Amino acid sequence: MKAEYINPFISSTVNVLQTMASTEVRGGKPSRKEGDLTRGELNGLIGMAGTQVSGNMTLSFEQQTILSIVSKMLMEEFTELNEDVEDAVGELTNMITGGVKKLLNENGHSFEMATPMIIKGKGVSIKQFSESPVLSIEFECDSGKFWIEANLAPTK
Repeated sequence: MKAEYINPFISSTVNVLQTMASTEVRGGKPSRKEGDLTRGELNGLIGMAGTQVSGNMTLSFEQQTILSIVSKMLMEEFTELNEDVEDAVGELTNMITGGVKKLLNENGHSFEMATPMIIKGKGVSIKQFSESPVLSIEFECDSGKFWIEANLAPTK
């Protein structure tokens, strides 16, 4: 996947987490994901369809990481995964992808976004429609790790 496609995911993630949850995050280098299993306990998945590229993005959180982030977002202490935390992951997924859409539009790439889906469970298999590799970016913050995984391929 080209850097022009992946850099908006990094920028948007850093911006959304800093703005919405007062959380500083550090992103690693993109790497090719091996296998199809989710890494975190709570995952947001959203489809993207455009004239030039289509695919999806998964936002995958370790439990302690998302509990801390949502606690900051909603200014209420969360100690277990519940419907409010799941809703927040859907909103974060939507906001990050919205930021990606804006940045890609500025570079002449347009696409539409689906409604985010929430997938609970670490090690859940997500099969891709495209044979393009899934790129993964590991992020760290004070409360733990999370991952952005993107599978974008040229639209046929």
